[in-house]
Amino acid sequence: MQAREIAHQVNHRETTAHAVVTETLEQIAKQDQQLNCFTDILAESALAAAATIDQKLANGASIGPLAGVPFAVKNLFDIAGTVTLAGSKINRDHAPAPADATAVARLKAAGAILVGALNMDEYAYGFVTVNHHYGITPNPHDPTRISGGSSGGSAAAVAAGLVPLTLGSDTNGSIRVPASLCGVYGFKPTYGRLSRAGAYLFSSSLDHIGPFARSVQDVAIAFNALQGYDPRDPICTNQPEAKVDLSGDITNLRLAIAGDHFARGMTSTVAQALDIVGKTLNATHRVTLPESARARAAAYIITASEGSQLHLSRLQTRLQDFDPATRDRFVAGALIPSNWYHQAQRFRRWYSEQVSQVFKTVDLILAPTTPCPAPLIDQTTMDLDGESVLVRPHLGFYTQPLSFIGLPVLSVPVQLPGELPVGIQLIARPYDETTIFQVAAALEQAGVLSARTSERAAAHSA
Repeated sequence: MQAREIAHQVNHRETTAHAVVTETLEQIAKQDQQLNCFTDILAESALAAAATIDQKLANGASIGPLAGVPFAVKNLFDIAGTVTLAGSKINRDHAPAPADATAVARLKAAGAILVGALNMDEYAYGFVTVNHHYGITPNPHDPTRISGGSSGGSAAAVAAGLVPLTLGSDTNGSIRVPASLCGVYGFKPTYGRLSRAGAYLFSSSLDHIGPFARSVQDVAIAFNALQGYDPRDPICTNQPEAKVDLSGDITNLRLAIAGDHFARGMTSTVAQALDIVGKTLNATHRVTLPESARARAAAYIITASEGSQLHLSRLQTRLQDFDPATRDRFVAGALIPSNWYHQAQRFRRWYSEQVSQVFKTVDLILAPTTPCPAPLIDQTTMDLDGESVLVRPHLGFYTQPLSFIGLPVLSVPVQLPGELPVGIQLIARPYDETTIFQVAAALEQAGVLSARTSERAAAHSA
């Protein structure tokens, strides 16, 4: 069941929040031993919150648009009374968080009920959710394959039907990559649109937070609830809130498909999915976001530099306590010359200006999310434009240039018959999330998008 359906039934007292949460916890207990989405399950506090909501409704109180909706968050979000792991062993030594992250608090204020924290790549540095400390989160559609990362637990939990709504973070694609590979919606709003206060950051000048769900409307409801200025996050802008209306007319929108860098390297499955979405929207025009390959390289330099500086003291004192895959990349990042970082930031300003010029001629751009469907867990290389490349860094081939300049992007799921799901990015100019949602709603209504619960999970819950 989707979030809006649960909220409707709870608000109209067709069911109770207690019943919804009890069933959710039962499904997690049945399935998560195989799926490994959760690192913490908050059964006691979730049931208490459900009882409070049911009592308020019985007393005639109004709850909110997410009344009784179970949700879970990537384990880098602070949860009051719980240690914020950020996928690491080192953070286990930290004290429990004294308060909820702003995003967690805002979803709770809208009536949602937090049921747990979710697995991720250590310190959000990865695209696979193969975690040395907390294990692998496999893809719910095929357990021999990865769920993507670094928000893999968040995407997989939604794809498996364990919860209808989760939160993740996105530095270079960590929401959109797992959304694509798991076949769900994953939304990265404009940089600074949503507060990151209480989230354990990776690369502050690139980090975003955002929701996962199985419908456009559920993502929109969550986005509406998460918005608002927050002085706890200095990056959180005091922009007017964009209360999303999905019923807008998209007839006169100028739509285009990204060419050049974004037309290279994709498998036939991804190419077919992009073609279907483009034809449905009658998007025939192609645009070039100039020097996107260099933007991707510059994004890597900034990410590696900022991440390694954030963890420098831990690298110096607790090197062997890092996940080996993460450790090596942080060490490499610490060796990047400072002038490279400054040059990457200068290029970032130039690239942002060039893309701004493109958005004077178009309103929304389509591009693949990942070059391929979910790779096998033990797969180390893949073919990209006729060249054998490493899987881990190249899953962000199409997402990194867009995070680099903070554009709002929604990865929407497309599943061709007999194929694993893939994602298509809907990309808009900064602070124009509404256009993205209206186009996504039109695609959903046309029957092009598919965010079905994985067949294995559906059979398990039947």
